[in-house]
Amino acid sequence: MTDLIAAPGPETAPTTAVAETLPPNDGGRPLEWAPREPAPKKHRTGLWVGIGVGALLVTAGAASMILIAPGTTIAGIPVGGLTPGAAADVVESQLANTEITLTGMGDDQVVSASELGASLDARALAEEAFAAHPMWDVTGWLSEPAPADITLDPVLAHETLRALVPGSYEDSVNAGVVFDEDSSTFVTTPAETGTGIDLDALDSALTAAIADGLPSLSYSGDPAEVPAAISDEDAAGVAETANTMLGTLGFYVGDERTVPIAPKVAATWFAIDAVDDQLEIVADEAAIQSVVDTLSEKVNREPVAAESVVNAGGDVLREITTGENGRELGDVSGAAAEFAAQLENGEAVYALDVTEVEFEHTTLHRYIDVNLSQQQAHLYENGTLVNSWAISSGLSDTPTPTGNFAVFGHTAMQDMGCFEGASYCTENVPYNTWFAPDIAFHGAYWHNNFGQQMSHGCVNLPVWQAEFIYNWAPTGTEVSVHW
Repeated sequence: MTDLIAAPGPETAPTTAVAETLPPNDGGRPLEWAPREPAPKKHRTGLWVGIGVGALLVTAGAASMILIAPGTTIAGIPVGGLTPGAAADVVESQLANTEITLTGMGDDQVVSASELGASLDARALAEEAFAAHPMWDVTGWLSEPAPADITLDPVLAHETLRALVPGSYEDSVNAGVVFDEDSSTFVTTPAETGTGIDLDALDSALTAAIADGLPSLSYSGDPAEVPAAISDEDAAGVAETANTMLGTLGFYVGDERTVPIAPKVAATWFAIDAVDDQLEIVADEAAIQSVVDTLSEKVNREPVAAESVVNAGGDVLREITTGENGRELGDVSGAAAEFAAQLENGEAVYALDVTEVEFEHTTLHRYIDVNLSQQQAHLYENGTLVNSWAISSGLSDTPTPTGNFAVFGHTAMQDMGCFEGASYCTENVPYNTWFAPDIAFHGAYWHNNFGQQMSHGCVNLPVWQAEFIYNWAPTGTEVSVHW
């Protein structure tokens, strides 16, 4: 048997026979030694054949661990027996080279899918196909086709198709939102439909052709209606939002819109622009800053002290002035930028940071001292004499009562003694401040003899002085009458 494979070694090394010449023997021919027979070779055919078959099996087994199962397709493109990387390359190449013939107005012009920006995530799809259908898993062989989303680059596709079929293209006009000076509101401008080649339908046709294993397809280059990217309904919604903002826009201290912004001013602060086929609010920080610069004069205020009339016990008889806290505006260095960002998010209320300055409370203890001996009325406020006037108190037959009293009522005009059986009647007596039963400070227009006892018990004063007491002495004001 002849060896198929013989490994080199000492056993198989070539042997050289050496012939030696011996002396002549009896004059005859010299004798020669025959060459030595080489050692028999060891047969290793089974060993080397076994190694070859084993290596092939190992190689095949290893390959099955990195290849996609037979019968697997991606987007209709066979990728069985390929690595994921090779499968992705095949899919991308076949997609890029697929040709589209534009019929109708397209005049049978041919364009490749790559010229329209056709793409799909071939790498991810190939990895998914391998993960789901590896070659070593025979149950996954001849699997269902793996679908794929093929997309066209809208900008590149329309640019390419417009150049090939210009007659099929007429640009649509987006609806818009603008500020109307007359109505001081945002109003809409209508959308206008255009024409072009329907990319969604072309994308679907391309996907179907590749799924069917076709290297090319025909598609109409005739114009299709293309609605505006921004519809009238879109614009109406944005206009409504903007007009709502106009109604609340301003700088606030708490719930108070301390600095409201008029609609015409607000319209200089922001506009509605189309950005990437969407209507967006675009604010002008510089315009906002011009108002921010005036905020301190509009927001800051001094506190207003509260002032009230009290009695000796501290009870409030009348609030003369309501107290109001002052306020100081905080840091607004970043207000314009912050408000601009708010407006672009549809928020028209900007809360100001202010510090409140508490008001002071002043109390005025008012009381009236009537000295019958001097025929004088003295008006005091916190112990300080405010006014001192001559009066006319009651005559000896109708004396003014003495003691400590408190004002209990006021009547602006009243008849005195005008009832049946009365000894007198004085009509339209002005500015009556009542402090004892049937006894009041009031104006006397019928005499000018003040400093003398003249009345039926009331305290007579010139009309203007009676008016002063009427307004100055609230209910509860203490009155002391003495000799």
